[in-house]
Order: sequence, then C-alpha cells, then structure tokens
Amino acid sequence: MLRGMTSKTNTKTPGPRAGAAAPEAGARRWAVLAICCVAAALLGIDNSVLNYAVPSLARQLNPTSTQLLWIVDVYGFVLGGLLIVAGNLGDRIGRKKLLLIGVAGFGAASALTAYAGSPETLIAARALLGLAGATIMPSTLSLVRAAFTDPKERTTAIGISSGIAAASFALGPVVGGLLLDHFWWGSVFLINVPVMALVLVAGVLLLPESRNPHPGRLDWVSVPLSIAGMFGVIYAIKTAARDGVGAHSAWIAAAVGAASLLLFLRRQTRIADPLLELKLFRNPAFSGAIGANVVTMFASTTLSLGFSLYFQVVRGWSPLTAGLALLPGPLSAAFAAPLCAVLIPRIGRARTVASGLVLMAVSTAGLGMSGTHTGYWQLVPLLVLNGVGIIFTFSVTSDTILASAPRTRTGAAAAISETAMELGGALGIAILGSVLSAFYRSNLTLPGGLSGAQVDAARESVSGGVETGGRLGGAAGHQVADAARHAFVDSLHTTTLIAAVIMTLGAVAALVTLRNVPAVLPEQHEDGPGAGPGSEAPAGAGQASESRPLPTV
Repeated sequence: MLRGMTSKTNTKTPGPRAGAAAPEAGARRWAVLAICCVAAALLGIDNSVLNYAVPSLARQLNPTSTQLLWIVDVYGFVLGGLLIVAGNLGDRIGRKKLLLIGVAGFGAASALTAYAGSPETLIAARALLGLAGATIMPSTLSLVRAAFTDPKERTTAIGISSGIAAASFALGPVVGGLLLDHFWWGSVFLINVPVMALVLVAGVLLLPESRNPHPGRLDWVSVPLSIAGMFGVIYAIKTAARDGVGAHSAWIAAAVGAASLLLFLRRQTRIADPLLELKLFRNPAFSGAIGANVVTMFASTTLSLGFSLYFQVVRGWSPLTAGLALLPGPLSAAFAAPLCAVLIPRIGRARTVASGLVLMAVSTAGLGMSGTHTGYWQLVPLLVLNGVGIIFTFSVTSDTILASAPRTRTGAAAAISETAMELGGALGIAILGSVLSAFYRSNLTLPGGLSGAQVDAARESVSGGVETGGRLGGAAGHQVADAARHAFVDSLHTTTLIAAVIMTLGAVAALVTLRNVPAVLPEQHEDGPGAGPGSEAPAGAGQASESRPLPTV
C-alpha cells in the first residue's frame, strides 16, 4: 500500500521515496529526541548499576564464583555480539518497530531479573537484557537522525543524546546506592519497568518509522558468523583481562571468534546484500570517527576503573558517595553537548574531536596524580574538564558516523559505532587494566611475617590488600593496608600517563583522518560511499528543488 501511495504522489509532485522518514515538524522531533534519550539512558544506568548490587544478591542467591562471573559479564557478551545483526535488522523491518520490541523486551527482562530466585534464572534474565539492549542502542541514534533534518539542529540533537548517554553511566552508582540503602537488590532492575512502559507508550504515539525500502534478502549465513565472531572476541578479551592471557578458555574463544570474523568479513565482500557494508569504511569521515571512538573508549576506561577503586578502596567512601563524587564529569558532558554545534562551524570537526581528546588527556593525567589524601575540590575541575572532552569527542564522532552513512544504512552504521566502542572499552580494561594491576604488584612492598595466603590476597588487588590489612588488625594490618593504598596510587600515576599519551596520539590521528571532512556533509544517496541500490531519499526531500545536507559532527 505504501509503495502504491508513493507512486500516485510521484505522478503529481516529487516526494520522498518509499520508506523514507518524513521530516518531523515542530515540537515532535524534540519529543523523539527525549524518548530516545530516556531509552538510551536506562541502558547506561543498567550497565553500571549491577556492580553495586552484587554483594547483596550474592548473599541472597549464593552463586558460585563461575556463576557470579556470568551474572556480571553475560549482559555485555550478548549486547556486543548482537549489535551488528540488530542494526541491520532495524534497517530492514523498521527502526521504530525494532526499538519498541527492544523496549518491551527490556522491561520484561528487568522484571525477570529483579525477581530471579536462582543464579541460573538471573544469568538467563541478564542475557535477555543484553538481547533487548542490542536492539535499542542502534535504533535510538537512527531515529534521532531521521527526525532532525536541519544540520545545526541535528548536531545539537546528537550532542544532547551523547551527553545524556555519558551522564547515564555515572548515574548508575547513584541510583543503585540510593535504592540499595532502602530496598532489596532487585529494586535496581525493577525501576526500569515503569520507565520502559512510559517509553513504549510514548514511542507508539510519537516516534516516526523509517527503514530501507529495498533492503535485499537477509543473508542467514552471515548472521551466526557475526554473532560467533563478536561473542568470541569479546569473551576472549574479558576473560584474558580477568584470568590472564594464559587462560585456556580465552585462547579458545579468541580462535573461534577470529576465525568466524574472518569468514564473516570475507563473505561480506562477495554477496550482493551484505550484513556489514564494508564500503562505509571507504569514507574517511566514517572510518576516522570510528577510530577516534575506539581510542577514546580504550583510554578512558582506565580512568573509570581506576577512580572507582580510588574513591571506594583508597579513600574508603561508600558506593553512593563515590558515585556522587564522579558526577561532575558526566554532568558537565551533558551541559557542554550543545557547544559542539557552535564549535564545528568555527574550527571544524577534526579540531573539535582533537580538542576533546586533548582535554581528556590533560584531565586524565591530572587526575592520575591524585594522592591518598588529595582534597576532593582539587579534583572537581579536572572531572569537569574530562567530561567536556568526552562530549566534544563522542557527540562529533556520532554525528559524523550517522551523517556520512546512507539513510538506508543508519541502523547498521550506528551498530558499527556501538560495537567499536564496546570493543575499545573491553580492550582498554584488558590491556590498561592489566598494566594497572602489574604496576600495583611491582610497587607493593609488604612487611614480613605474613603467610603465603595473605601475601597472595594482598597482591591480587588493592581491595585484597586493604581487606587483608583489615583482617590482620593492629600495626601490621595498618602497614599492609597503607602499603596497598600507596602502591595503587603509584600504579594509577603511571597507567593514567600511558592513557594520556594514547589520547594525545589519538588527537593527532583525528587531525589527520578528519582533516578533509567538511563541517556539513552532503546527504548520502545511491552513489554515495557505502550506499546501496535502495537508498532512501533525504528526510527533507519533500520538494524536488530542496535537498538539505546532513550535519557531520
């Protein structure tokens, strides 16, 4: 029916092609942004809140150590493994439809998680949360792009979306701390249910539908290859980070993942309708922005990991207090997001991204110099600077990625972006997290008289060192705990300097790879980089004489 209606319209005046999203007028497009931001924010909160519920759920469910690891990790495994498939599926069946399916599934899985009565049920529920999250992530960015056709407005909208997403990760500890102080551990997941219900109702009423009108047939061979490849690689990285590079399961997963990905990528170059459009990477704007995201996530995860331990273990603050202490960074990111729309026309995309990475490098190095008794108010300006740097980078790269891909492939492009960030973060934890641990062990000087078990526990992590000291008590206990704190702070100095250097190199790379990317990118049509034969018309192509360029943050 839709195609028939379009044909009739085209006999009179030119109009948008079948499946193309019409431009959203007035306040509706901002309502679309609000709905997508709320959905994405819940994913960010859920991704960070579990760590604070683990002690409580462990006491109640009594999981084994292996089960506990799966409870923590299965969400990320499933999410990362399915992003590429989910983004491609949204381009085919409709991004609104996929988002609403994901939102309904996320709400149901949250309720199942909250009332899980056994470790096995909790693991299954967390896997379902990862599945639902994989459908929501690329859909939100795609729908925001479809709703905003004016370049400056789109840049602002993507910036706001990125800022709220950044803030949501820091809200997890705050929300979790508040709920866990008054309710049982399942409350941190149950709160998702009413919020997702509101998102579902609002989405049905207000979200526009957009899809690729001629997606071609789905290659069912590529789907399991993609899932096995991504799942294997992410599992290998996380396992190596936790158990060391000698873990047999990590090597097996790496081999399966690498082989599957190689077969998957080879197949994508040989079929007419690939699941992953590799031609997108021929566009320097797309590939440069993806590279900047990977570098940023790789280096910034060290700061997140390190300062969570610094505030809670070295300074002895509660999870809620530690979460509140970190809030200035993401809050400044949310407030600074609209500045990107002002900066891009003045200094360009390359310099805006590079400036963000430099700000992150400077603030990371400064925060890493913290001592065991550094005043908190000395850290606040650096946290704010870091948040501004993050949003200058991510809001620009997100908009660049979406704007440089054809409208028919925005779901796939968003999925590639999210997958790259997942891999960058996992690699950062694995490599720089291992560096942090190695420096901690080399810097740790323990007093004599400890048993072998006590030495091993203290050398395992700063948490183990402080706990060992607490159990010992007396002067010897204080000495062990102080040694662990100082060794960790010293290791944080070195590791954050390495991260700062990587960010600085990333800034230089951004200046090179994005140097020729204009402030405003033209809309990608059939003949654009990575476009397919069924590319949609621009969302603003209501008249034949008007064609609005896309913003390229």
